[in-house]
Amino acid sequence: MLDILIIGGGPIGLACGLAAQKEGLSFVIIEKGCLVNSLYNYPSTMTFFSTSEKLEIGGVPFVTVHNKPTRNDALEYYRRVALSNHLPLNLFEEVTNVKAEDSGYTITTSKATYHAKKVIVSTGFYDIPVKLNITGEDLPKVKHYYYDPHYYTSQKVVVVGSSNSAIDVALETYRKGAEVTLVVRGPEISSRVKYWVRPDIINRIKEGSIKAYFHSNLEAVREHEVDINTPDGLITIPNDFVMAMTGYKPNFDFLKKLGIILSEDKCIPQYNHQTMETNLPGLYLAGVVCGGMDTHLWFIENSRIHADMILNDIVQKVNS
Repeated sequence: MLDILIIGGGPIGLACGLAAQKEGLSFVIIEKGCLVNSLYNYPSTMTFFSTSEKLEIGGVPFVTVHNKPTRNDALEYYRRVALSNHLPLNLFEEVTNVKAEDSGYTITTSKATYHAKKVIVSTGFYDIPVKLNITGEDLPKVKHYYYDPHYYTSQKVVVVGSSNSAIDVALETYRKGAEVTLVVRGPEISSRVKYWVRPDIINRIKEGSIKAYFHSNLEAVREHEVDINTPDGLITIPNDFVMAMTGYKPNFDFLKKLGIILSEDKCIPQYNHQTMETNLPGLYLAGVVCGGMDTHLWFIENSRIHADMILNDIVQKVNS
C-alpha cells in the first residue's frame, strides 16, 4: 500500500510529490494528460505575470534570462524538476473513482487499481471551460482555448471577456492581421489585466484598431455572423471565429463523486485551512482546486505552500 496517491501532475501536484519524497514516504502521481497538462495547453506565446522565483517548487531554482518566464520556460523547468528527482509519474492515466476503506483509500484509474493511506487531489481548473450557454456555442468556430494567433490572420474574430486571457487573444490576433471585436460584460477592461498589457489594449480601443462593446453580451452565434446585445440594442456583425475567454472551472462532479462537500454559492470545497484536509479523513486538496468558482484566489505562487502544509499534517498524524 502506498503512503500517498496524488491526483494531478501539475506544478502543485509535483510540489506535493517532492514534499512526500523529502519525508521518505511512498507515493505515485497520477495525471490524466501529459506532465503539467494545464501549462502545456496554455497559449504558445503566454508570459507569466510572476517572476520565476515565485513559480519554484521544492526549493529547486527556476532560472530564466527574462524577468517574466514564458510557457516554454515553465514546461522546461517543471519537466526537469520531475525527471531529475525521479518522481513516480503515471501520465495519460485518469482517476475514475476513489473509495474509502478501513486502512485508507482504493483508487481506480483507467489503467489500474491502487491502495493508498492518504490521497491528495490537485486537479486544477483548466480542463472545463465556463460556457456562455447561448445559441450556436457548439459550432466549431467557437473556441474556449487559444494556442497561437497565426491561425486567425485575416479573419473576423470576436473575443468575449476582459481578463488576461481575453486581452492577450485580442491583442495578439489583431497584430497578426485579424479584425478583432471585443465583447465585455462590464464597464471596462479588468483591473487584473497585466499592468504592462492593460494600457496597450486601452490605446488600441481608443484609436479604433480594436472595436470594443462594453456592458454587452454575445447573444447568438451563426456560421458567418454573431449577435451582440449592447446598450444601444442588438447588433449583428460578420464573423469567422469566436474566442470565448470566459474562464474555466474545477471538475465539480469529480469532487462530489469523491464525497467532498461543496458550498452552495461558489462550489468552494470544504477543507481545513491549516492542514488542507477535506471533510473526508485522509483526503487532502492542494492548489487552485481549493477556490471553487473563485479561480482567481489560488495560483502556483500562493498555493505551492499547500504541499508542506499537507505533508506536515500527514507526518504528525503518523508520529502521534
